[in-house]
Amino acid sequence: MKILNQNVYLGPNQYALFPVIRLTVDLGELEAWPTGRLGDAFIEPLLGALPGLYQHGCSYGEPGGFIRRLREGEGTWLGHVFEHVAIELQNEAGADVTFGKTRGNGVEGQYDVIYQYEQEDVGVEAARVGLEFIHRLLPEALRPGEAKDGARYDFGAARDAFIRFAQRRALGPSTASLVKAAEERDVPWLRLNRFSLIQLGHGKFQKRVQATVTSETRHIAVEIASDKEETNRILRDLGLPVPEQRLVYDAEEAVRAAERIGYPVVVKPLNANHGRGVTIGVVTGEEAAAGFRHANEHSTTVVVEKFVTGFDHRLLVIHGELIAASKRVPGHVVGDGMRTVGELVDLTNEDPRRGIGHEKVLTRLEFDHQAERLLAQKGYAKDTVPATGEVVYLRSTGNLSTGGTAVDVTDIVHPDNREMAIRAARAIGLDVAGVDFLCDDISRSYAESGGAICEVNAAPGFRMHVSPSEGTPRDAAGPVMDMLFPPGSPSRIPIAAVTGTNGKTTTSRMIAHIAKMSGHVVGLATTDGVYIDGKLTVAGDMTGPQAARMILRDPAISIAVLETARGGLLRAGMGYKRCNVGAVLNVQADHLGLKGIDTLQQLAKVKRVVVEVAKDAAVLNADDPECLKMAEHTTAKTVIYVTMDHRHALVREHIRAGGKALVLEEGMNGQMVTLYDGPTHLPLLWTHLIPATMEGRALHNVQNAMFAAAVAHSLGFKADDIRHGLRTFDTSYFQTPGRLNVFNEHPFRVILDYGHNPAAVQAMVDLVERLEPKGKRIVVLAAPGDRRDEDIREIAGICAGHFDHYICRRDDNPRGRGVDEVPRMLAEALVASGAGGADGRGIGGGRVVKAEAVEIVIDEAEAVERALGMAQRDDLVLVFGDKVNRCWKQIIYFRPEGSTGDGHVGHREVVGALGTDASVPGAAQPSPSAAGAMTMGGDGWVRDERGVRVASEGSGEEAD
Repeated sequence: MKILNQNVYLGPNQYALFPVIRLTVDLGELEAWPTGRLGDAFIEPLLGALPGLYQHGCSYGEPGGFIRRLREGEGTWLGHVFEHVAIELQNEAGADVTFGKTRGNGVEGQYDVIYQYEQEDVGVEAARVGLEFIHRLLPEALRPGEAKDGARYDFGAARDAFIRFAQRRALGPSTASLVKAAEERDVPWLRLNRFSLIQLGHGKFQKRVQATVTSETRHIAVEIASDKEETNRILRDLGLPVPEQRLVYDAEEAVRAAERIGYPVVVKPLNANHGRGVTIGVVTGEEAAAGFRHANEHSTTVVVEKFVTGFDHRLLVIHGELIAASKRVPGHVVGDGMRTVGELVDLTNEDPRRGIGHEKVLTRLEFDHQAERLLAQKGYAKDTVPATGEVVYLRSTGNLSTGGTAVDVTDIVHPDNREMAIRAARAIGLDVAGVDFLCDDISRSYAESGGAICEVNAAPGFRMHVSPSEGTPRDAAGPVMDMLFPPGSPSRIPIAAVTGTNGKTTTSRMIAHIAKMSGHVVGLATTDGVYIDGKLTVAGDMTGPQAARMILRDPAISIAVLETARGGLLRAGMGYKRCNVGAVLNVQADHLGLKGIDTLQQLAKVKRVVVEVAKDAAVLNADDPECLKMAEHTTAKTVIYVTMDHRHALVREHIRAGGKALVLEEGMNGQMVTLYDGPTHLPLLWTHLIPATMEGRALHNVQNAMFAAAVAHSLGFKADDIRHGLRTFDTSYFQTPGRLNVFNEHPFRVILDYGHNPAAVQAMVDLVERLEPKGKRIVVLAAPGDRRDEDIREIAGICAGHFDHYICRRDDNPRGRGVDEVPRMLAEALVASGAGGADGRGIGGGRVVKAEAVEIVIDEAEAVERALGMAQRDDLVLVFGDKVNRCWKQIIYFRPEGSTGDGHVGHREVVGALGTDASVPGAAQPSPSAAGAMTMGGDGWVRDERGVRVASEGSGEEAD
């Protein structure tokens, strides 16, 4: 079994509305070996190693369902087993994941294995460990080469290593409790590093926590709390109970300080935590010196402090209130008169509540310097057998991280002790503080029974309060969240997600412009890059989940407008759990045949995710059948339809039922964009007043403007703000690079557009017809190489008959096609459109395209130069550009006066004039196959077998 491909979905996707991993696996010969054939020799070791599989419900929806699938009939296939093993391994490591599904992908023996994960690298590692485990369970003859190495395989060791791997990457218990509290309050969160740095909230509303240090925690307070001597002095000056202490820098000083203070003493590092380097109950100079050396391993400065007897209590103060109190008992064993200390430790560690590090609510006991010292003080060793009921301490401090236990005592804390803890936290300046207080009885006032504050800790752990060994669990994380986000305060910025085959970039920019004109700081993600407040910060196609998270992490952003493309959804899903408004503009034939998407229905399912996660509104194209179907799949409060047909029956019924719609209506002065909100009829503005529509002629931008208005309305913008935004938005290269950019500074008009699929090309051809240019119409035509042959031919067919001259080129990246394959396919389709029509019309009823009107100029820059060079006054040049920045520079810096007046570019040489044998330095010559099909015409041009004129790529020459 091999993993052919892996996708990690960061958020909602076509398979689930939460993070999943998809593996494409090839079973190979194992396709013939379902579990029924493998039998108990495979099944029993599988269940013995992972008994949690007995609880998997699978398709039966009840515990034991997966076991039935394994055993009934011919059983199930190993791709399905792989799914459940990957889930159960994560469960073993503490992850709460249950979802999975496995489906054949249409290729014999290949399956898409999909399963849920919590932490990305843990989910990926689960696949690696699980695959090796399954291979090792197979009969020898079926194992792959790496599983036949003869080495003894220990799944238990592999599983434990995986658990440790997961624990190193998991959130700590305190951070995990904060994340849980955030989710309960519907506060979004993002993990910002591999450790415990968490962003709570989005954009300008965000706060941060790292463990239990918050963005409200003052740096100076943390510095003071880390300095035990300074903390002691501040508290003493306020009259709070603290033990006498001194700072020392060598062992001799430590001994002298201990003698001055008076034994017993505590020796500890100045700025360590979690009980590291602490030695308590020191009663001799030798022990003081040894304690110094131990503390010195953690800090150059060491504290010698008067030893205060009593129980160790942790008092948790949050935002000026005592939230929880815990009595901490150092790690210990209790004798039974039969077992040795070592055996008792092993017995204690069998407690299912104990784990490695912070894996579980308690930590395993270990032997180290401190355990050996404490045993030695009693004259004990590891093999000593303690008496029945005797408590033998292996730790001198009660930290849970070193094996201690915790008893909740919140309800019995004396009011004086409560006030003392609050004053101590306030004195240090901490919003979240752990006050360590030693006393014999926390229910009695320190003023009567004594006691002392040993430390005030920044970033106190919550584990002892959230999951005490005994007593009532306390909600320690909730008060922190209520401090950061008081009830009723916002934590989310509005998010608009826009998808569709065509128009999403322009629509997204329109929405962003409306928001910016209304005073917002906008984060915009598009195919051009990420824009923060109108400034390009990251260039490139930024329509995936990483770009979305980049915007949501920016603390300046007040609203996010996220273009969401098919590629990002297929590759990694969405970068957030939900949006306020999701818009699907259209679903049209583009990218079909790629990444398993072969039909419009499959493409619609991918794009549908945007409205599935919309909370407030789903904006749908009522004129597109695939978009209409999506209304059944959204849980948004409102569905808003957009239609160019004011007679649309469904939209009319929707409005009558109290729904919302944006409708294009005919009026005396042209077409009016109108908002219907139940009984309310609100004319927004005339289409000819929207600059991006070229006085209403660019109908595709009329529709884009309607979608922008619908989304803006759903986001709460006022009608006047929407009007102002659309009336000040144009299709200049500055605002919408590569989207209907018009240049009128030449004697002829040039339009640059990124259209690269049949629907987009059709929209531009329709616009050209409505513009009715006085002169010739010239088009520079191309298609992406990874599109289907029929899509490329359809693009040519749409253009056929609508232009006087056609220049066929290819993109810089041929995407797997031959050097001239795409332009030649376009040219052949154009000429073929004029075949056979006695009436002068071509195939499909279009006008005939003559061969001499079509030429191939492979390089994009040369093709654009060729089109500009041949243009005359009043002509219209339509350039379908790929590298739009380069194309635009060519267009605006082109100098018509450089032409000879007859359309020829004066400084360029002509391929045809040189003949097929000509050798031009640096010129790329036609391929042998292409050259074999070329002939020299009587007009001096090189033509192919169809009579189409050809210029070669990179030659620096143009066809005339």
